[in-house]
Amino acid sequence: MSLFPEMLESDRLRYEALRPETFDPLDFYQYVNADAPHIDEITRYVTWDPHETPKESAEFIERSGEQFANGEASQYALYATEGELAGEFVGMGGLGVDWDRELATLGAWLRKQAWGNGYSGERAARLLELAFDRLDLAMVAVKHVPENEPSERAITKYVDRFGGRREGRMRRSTVDPDGGVYDMVRYTISQAEFEANRCERTRRK
Repeated sequence: MSLFPEMLESDRLRYEALRPETFDPLDFYQYVNADAPHIDEITRYVTWDPHETPKESAEFIERSGEQFANGEASQYALYATEGELAGEFVGMGGLGVDWDRELATLGAWLRKQAWGNGYSGERAARLLELAFDRLDLAMVAVKHVPENEPSERAITKYVDRFGGRREGRMRRSTVDPDGGVYDMVRYTISQAEFEANRCERTRRK
């Protein structure tokens, strides 16, 4: 049994853990390949590149399943549950855990048609709840590349809402699979800060 739940829900989103048993690699590949709609905009500020083959998507799902089973991380496929996008896959959100430091790190990306709907903040609130209430971690961190102004705005909103802080720019702190080195801006929210702002959880934006 994994430490992570297989499914989660929030006001307008359903979360399904990305595992080989539950997600077809060909379905996933259609959203992340080099010809997928708006993929250049989606991946402009992230540290992963569009998948070149369905095999790459299958390997990603396999790794996600192993991390889920081992209690290392959980990647969730996000589905809208209301509005014009109801029933549609709208992106990914997940968290990786460093158990020695009692620290989770959030990550996410959304399809372009889901931008501007407040999903980023809603997803963050639900995964913060998972990190603190279920996993009893001490801290959650989130990072973005300095040039990513939309992420900066979205992250600042929910970090401020839950009493967290902007730690600052960490120079040359991240290396992508191709060897690229990036500066990252880091934010953190502690369990105590989250508890002090518990009433803010249900807000969407």
